[in-house]
Amino acid sequence: MKFYILPVLILFSSLNLVSQSINWVTMDKALELQKNTPKNIMIDIYTTWCGPCKMLDKNTFTNKDLITFVNANYYAVKFNAEGNESVNYKNRLFENPNYDPAKAKRRNSAHQFSQYLGVRAYPTIVFLDDNAELIAPIPGYQTVQKIEIYLQLFKDQTYKDINSQEAFNTYYKSFKPTFTL
Repeated sequence: MKFYILPVLILFSSLNLVSQSINWVTMDKALELQKNTPKNIMIDIYTTWCGPCKMLDKNTFTNKDLITFVNANYYAVKFNAEGNESVNYKNRLFENPNYDPAKAKRRNSAHQFSQYLGVRAYPTIVFLDDNAELIAPIPGYQTVQKIEIYLQLFKDQTYKDINSQEAFNTYYKSFKPTFTL
């Protein structure tokens, strides 16, 4: 009997881990969902060859508190900045006309959408408000506690009250992280 309990426990714990993930959707789907239920959009702009992008997936986007918060307050989009997906945004079609399928797993041409959003480094997390207007691109690898600052700042629309670097520094210094590590 003991031999059966351990595999069952392992199975249930692994199923629990699988069910705990961010609900990623395409950009077009996020915009469609936003029409009926307005929420901000968080876009993880990555490339297939980017090491820090993979670290973000492994170390940051697996945090239980972050997952719960993002799923409740944002539409989460995972967007390959060098991929071949078409995006309809602001009555404009964005594509990657120079995409080379032979380079799918390595450096490829930059997508028009990532260029439009001003992405210059990977990963970059881009935040859009509940009307799909650009709030800010946040470049570079983000730890759980670093990204929590921005998730809260943009969800609560506190960013609208911050009009200087000094005001942001005050917000940053007074911020108390709540996500467990």
